[in-house]
Amino acid sequence: MVEHGDIRVVHRGGSKINFRDPVITHDSRFLLCASGEAVKVFSTSTEECIHELRGHTGLVTGVLLRPSNHLQVYSSSLDGTVRLWDFTDGILIKTCVIGYPIYSFYASAKHENVIFIVTSMPSEKRAERFQLVAVHLPQSGDQLVEARELSAVLSGVNPNPGAIAFGRGGEFIASVNDLQLEVYFFKKQKSYRFFLKEDNKKGGWNTFTCVACHPKDDCIATGHEDGKIRLWRNFNHKKEYTYSTLHWHHSAVSSLCFTPEGTNLLSGGVESVLVQWRYNQESERDFLPRLGAAITHITVSPDGSLFCTSHSDNKITIIQSCVKVSAVIQGLVKGDSIRADLMMDPRSKALVLNGKPGHLQFYSLQRDKLLYNLDIVQQEYIHESGLQQFEVVKAAFDASGSWLATVEERHQKAAELELNLKLWAFDEQTQSFVLNTTISAPHDAQITAMSFRQTADSQTTLLVSTSKDGHFKAWQLAAPAHTEDEGPSWLCDFVGAYHGLVPECCSFSADGSLLAVAFQEVVTVWSPATWELLTTLSQPPGAVSDLCFGRLSCSKYLLGTTASNLLCCWNLLTCSLEWSTSMDVRRLLVDPLSENMAAFCYQSGSTDLFVFKPSEPRPLFSHKAVCSGKVTQAVFAPREEMLESCEESSQWLNRSQLYFLTQQMDLMTFTTKAEEDRVLASSKQLVIDDSVAMTPFYLLLGKHRQQQQEHRDSDSSLWAERTALPQTSASIKELLQTPAHVLPSTSYLCSMFVQSLLISVSDAREEKAHAEEEMESEKEEEDSEEEMESSRSKPELVAAATESDAPALTKAQARELRRVRKLDHSWLAGLLDS
Repeated sequence: MVEHGDIRVVHRGGSKINFRDPVITHDSRFLLCASGEAVKVFSTSTEECIHELRGHTGLVTGVLLRPSNHLQVYSSSLDGTVRLWDFTDGILIKTCVIGYPIYSFYASAKHENVIFIVTSMPSEKRAERFQLVAVHLPQSGDQLVEARELSAVLSGVNPNPGAIAFGRGGEFIASVNDLQLEVYFFKKQKSYRFFLKEDNKKGGWNTFTCVACHPKDDCIATGHEDGKIRLWRNFNHKKEYTYSTLHWHHSAVSSLCFTPEGTNLLSGGVESVLVQWRYNQESERDFLPRLGAAITHITVSPDGSLFCTSHSDNKITIIQSCVKVSAVIQGLVKGDSIRADLMMDPRSKALVLNGKPGHLQFYSLQRDKLLYNLDIVQQEYIHESGLQQFEVVKAAFDASGSWLATVEERHQKAAELELNLKLWAFDEQTQSFVLNTTISAPHDAQITAMSFRQTADSQTTLLVSTSKDGHFKAWQLAAPAHTEDEGPSWLCDFVGAYHGLVPECCSFSADGSLLAVAFQEVVTVWSPATWELLTTLSQPPGAVSDLCFGRLSCSKYLLGTTASNLLCCWNLLTCSLEWSTSMDVRRLLVDPLSENMAAFCYQSGSTDLFVFKPSEPRPLFSHKAVCSGKVTQAVFAPREEMLESCEESSQWLNRSQLYFLTQQMDLMTFTTKAEEDRVLASSKQLVIDDSVAMTPFYLLLGKHRQQQQEHRDSDSSLWAERTALPQTSASIKELLQTPAHVLPSTSYLCSMFVQSLLISVSDAREEKAHAEEEMESEKEEEDSEEEMESSRSKPELVAAATESDAPALTKAQARELRRVRKLDHSWLAGLLDS
C-alpha cells in the first residue's frame, strides 16, 4: 500500500467570509475580513481580492485596524497568535505569541500597545467558560515576540465578538452574556451588573444577543432574542439606571452598530433589512430592505461614508450610507446541507452545488469567487421558520455541458410529496442555462438518482431517473409535435422495473452502450438501444448504494458499494464477481480522464481515502484521516494543464484534481509539493534590473525595450562592462523596497545610507578611465602637433635633426611633456616683470 508521501490535504477555498465582522480602512478603499486561516483584502469598488494575508495555522477569529497606525491591521487566531500586517503590501510585520486560543479580540486608542482577547478559562464544569484578558504587546524590533504581561479583566464573558464593546473611546467596556449586562470602568476599576428576567409579561425573550456603545455619550445599546433594542443610561449607578426600548425586528437582533459620530444606530437580523435609527429621535428610522439573506454583522467605515453588512449566505454587502448597495462580495454559499452532488460544469470548469435556497451556484475554483447563481425553483423564498419550500435535491450535467437536469421537491405535512423534473438548455447568447422542459410529478415517490447517457457523437438525447416508486424512467429528447413549437423537448420513452424492487442508483458506461441499475440487492444491466435486460449480477447480501463503470482500459469493470460495507467489482465480460473487499465506502468516484477511482471510507470518526484501479488489487494511493467526520460530496475536476509528476503515489493527480466537502462545509483538495512550489513561483512578482516590478506598463513596452537593450549590448562591449550602479547596495534596496511607515527612524538610516553612496572605485577601473582620458587628449595633441610642425621653419627642423642623437623619451615621458607644454605659464611672466 502506498502512503501519501508528499501529498497534502489543503483548504482550497470557499472559506466563510461572514465568520467575523469585516473592517473598512480609513480611506474606504479596502475591506478586510477573516477567511479560514487567512485574512482577505478586497477592493470596495471592484470587489476583487487584492491580497491574502497568510501565516496563521488556525482559524482567524478577528481583524482590527491598529489604532496608532491606520495602514496596519491586527489579526487573531485560534493558533494563539496575534499578527500585525501591512495590508496595502501584504507584508507580515510582527507575530506576537500569546499561547492561548483567541476567540475574539478588541483594541482602543486609549490603551496604547494593549489588546484585549477572549480566551477560555479553567473550569471544572462541563460547559466551557471564557474570560476577557488584557495583553500588553512587547515593543521589540524582533518579528517574533512573546507576550508575557497578561491580566484578567472580566470573567464569564460570551466568546461572540458582538457581545463585548468599548464605550466612549475606551473609558469603559460593556459585556452581555445570557441575561446579564456588565459594565467595567477602567479608571475606577469597578464593574456594575444588571440583570433581566428570562421573559417579560408579554411573552418576549429578554436574552441578550449583542451590544454596542455610543462613541461620545454614556449610552449602551443592547439587542435581544425577541427583536427588541434597549438603550441603557446612568449605568454608572447601579440603582439609578434607566433604559428605553425600541422594537421593529420580529426575531432576534443579530448585530448593532453606532455610526462614528453617534448620530445613528444600525441594527439587523433575519429579516434581511438594515434599519437605521436616529439617535435621540428613535421614532424616525430608515430602512434598506431586500438584502438577500439574514444579517449577521454590521460595521461602518471610520469616516461614516460606507456601511457594511455580513449575511448568512457567506456574503458581504457594501452600502453607501444606507442609501444604496454599491458592491457585493459573494463567497461560496454554505447552506445547512448539500442535497445535490458536487459537479463540474464542463463549459465554465466551475464547481456547481447547492447555493442559496432554490438555486445552484457556479463557483470558480481558480478565482475562489462565485460566478453566478441559477434560479431553479423560480419562486420567492420566504424567511419563516417551519415553512416548507421547494429544495433542489438532484442535479446532473451531460458531458458537453449543453444540458442540465434538476429535481426539486417539497414536503407538505398534510399533502403528498411535490416533485418537479426540469431540463435546462445552455444558451450561447446569454451564456447561461434556459429552462426547456418542466415535468411535474415525474415519479410517484422521491427520485434517488439521475444520469445522462454519453454517446460517441456527444449528442445527448437520453436521461435516466430512478425512484422509490419501484421504476426507472428514460427521458428522450424528441422533436416538437407541432410546427409552431419553438424547439425539441423531453418526453418519457421507457419505464423499467424489476420484480417490484426499489432502484437505488444507476450509471451509464463510458460509451453509453450499457445502463446499470441497482434494485436493492440485484444489479441489472440494460441495453439503452433496445431496453432489453441483458443480465443480472450476483453479489454478497446488502443493498447496493452506488454504481460506477470503469474507464478506458478498465471499461469492462463495474464497481458498486453495498449497505453491508462491501466494495464489489464485477467483470462484465464474464458476468461474475471479480473481487470484493470489506470497507465502509461513503462515496465512490471515477476519474473521467483516467482509469483511477477514489473511495472515501468512514472509520473511527474520520474519513480515509483510497485511490485504485479496478484491474489492480493494490491501491495506488491511500491517506488516513483526510478529515474528521464523513465525506458525502466529492468530485474529480479535470486540470487545465496536465502535471508531470514522476512519483508513483502522485501520478493519479496528473490529469484531474479531487475535491471534497467536509461536514463543516469546508472545501478541501489534494496537492503535491511540486505543485505548491510551482504555484508559489508563479505568484511571486517578476523583477528586472534590480527589483523593478513587472507592471502592466512593462508588459506593454518592456519587451520592446529589452530588444533594444540586447541590440545595444551586441553593438558595444562597453555595455557589458558597465559600472555597477549604487542601487545594487543592500541598504538602498532595503530603503526603496520597504514601505515608508515600517522603516526605522531617519537618524538610524542616515549613516547607512550615506556610506552606501560612497562606493569606492577599484584601481583597475580608475586606471582604465584615466587611460581613456589620456588617449583622447593624446589624439588632440597629435593633431595640433602636426599643424605646428607644418608651420615651423627649416632651421628648427635642422636643430631637431642635430638633436637626434639624444636618447629617445618613453611614451609616458612624452605624454607628460606634452601635458606640461599645454599649461598656461602667463603667471610666471608676471612674476618676472615684478
